[in-house]
Amino acid sequence: MSQAAPAGALPALLGKPYRYLRLEWTSELALLRVRMSVRPIQCYSLAGLAEMQSVLDQLLAHPGLARHLVFSSDVSGVFNFGGDLALFVLLVRARDRESLCMYGRRCVDLVWGMERAAAHGLHTIALVQGDTLGGGLESVLPFHHVIFERSAQGGFPEVLFNLFPGMGAWQFTVRRAGMVVANEMILSGRLYSADELQRRGLVDTVVDDGQGDAAVDQIVRSVEPRWRGTVAALRAQRDAMPVTRESLLATVEQWADAALALTDRDLRLMERLARAQARKVGGADEGAVEEIKRIELDTAWGEEREMASAWGALA
Repeated sequence: MSQAAPAGALPALLGKPYRYLRLEWTSELALLRVRMSVRPIQCYSLAGLAEMQSVLDQLLAHPGLARHLVFSSDVSGVFNFGGDLALFVLLVRARDRESLCMYGRRCVDLVWGMERAAAHGLHTIALVQGDTLGGGLESVLPFHHVIFERSAQGGFPEVLFNLFPGMGAWQFTVRRAGMVVANEMILSGRLYSADELQRRGLVDTVVDDGQGDAAVDQIVRSVEPRWRGTVAALRAQRDAMPVTRESLLATVEQWADAALALTDRDLRLMERLARAQARKVGGADEGAVEEIKRIELDTAWGEEREMASAWGALA
């Protein structure tokens, strides 16, 4: 954990061109701020996931490169709408289970990296300043500290179209809040205010609107003098109530099967929600969404083939 990162690692990380992320570096605190903005819908698209994973991989590969990681949104009023509904509809209609599972694995890779951050000397904070639904809420649960501004709300609405959040919501909600709260939230599909989420144990800190950045600064500065002890304790905390990567991947398989069982009515509802999300973000023409998803899917499968070839060459 005390190993020094290569001298060129930080410039390489900060100098890379990102389409969906904006990175800010505070050298005094070794603090990396990552702000995400995905168009036409602020969700975990395959392309957005790839950029996030690239940043996380660099941080985990070089312990000491950063001591604190803060993740937030660059879209006003929206933290993250979660799963890529437009892509899901496309894949379900094509009966493409393999691609559904590939998408799920990409999400698991991201939350698993966040889950193991302390083991690599990284203290993490999620700042939510707008709506966060399904996979958006799911994704912040492995963070060490979750901050919500007071007007933000979150929930797991997937059951409303006969699906469930399949990339860690059960495991991480149960660990943070217990099975009773997990059942209530995941099976009801309702949205919860920031204060309600804090009372249930999913949110650590609630602050007034506009005070989120100040809260981040206060937390980081309070941790910084005892950073080594904090990350060591957080690592032990995760080991005390472990979530395994195998359990996350097994849930993805169940999620893919549930997705393929969706009816035409369910898919039409998902399409309506995706269009509403695009309107809220003010993104590209809705008619372009499906084509964007096809391009992202082709790119992701190309990356999968490249990785498989690389592993084959090493074998």
